[in-house]
Amino acid sequence: MCGFVGFTAVDFDEGVNRAIVKDMADRIIHRGPDDEGFFVNDDVAMGFRRLSIIDLEGSHQPMQNADGSVTVTFNGEIYNFQELRAELEGMGYQFKTNGDTETIVHGYEAWGTGVFERLRGMFAIAIWDAKEKQLVLARDIFGIKPLYYQHEGNRLIWGSEIKSFLAHPRFKKELNREALPQYLCFEYMNDSQTMFKDVHKMTPGHFMVLKDGKATIECFYKITYKI
Repeated sequence: MCGFVGFTAVDFDEGVNRAIVKDMADRIIHRGPDDEGFFVNDDVAMGFRRLSIIDLEGSHQPMQNADGSVTVTFNGEIYNFQELRAELEGMGYQFKTNGDTETIVHGYEAWGTGVFERLRGMFAIAIWDAKEKQLVLARDIFGIKPLYYQHEGNRLIWGSEIKSFLAHPRFKKELNREALPQYLCFEYMNDSQTMFKDVHKMTPGHFMVLKDGKATIECFYKITYKI
């Protein structure tokens, strides 16, 4: 299953952020009891809990490219990763693991956010791009893998489950009263809202880019039905 967490490092120093992201990841340990990993710097804090399925000895996350400019956490499975890997190897990229995560790392290097429309599978992805100083979040076209976020100013908190947000001291825990009638009527939320105020689900088939505190969301795939 796996799961990841993270936030932009705008409130505390690196030591405090490392403790916070560890606490956040521990709250979703049931998603990944086999391994953990963390990446913390002056810009972001990222945490990962792994349920090892393929490449058991490798594919530790967060995973980086050769120069450390791209850092990826990924929950899911990419079904066409071997085909993409062969294409990327033909472009000169060298792989150190046998899993599907590294395909996303080098795929982002090669195609930027265009990598998402090439992926076939179920996924939630968080990417820190150190060169562009931007964070990228993406979710598969069917929304199989969960991805939640809360954005306020320069602070973005994200994760596979909302309860991990409770470990962040700046997380605002408040009931979304306006969405309550919708939930009581349909027993689910039919848009990006959740029952936590200002906490949203990443819309399936979309990705977000956060840069200089400004978040933009784009659609990379829209399902159409031809009857």
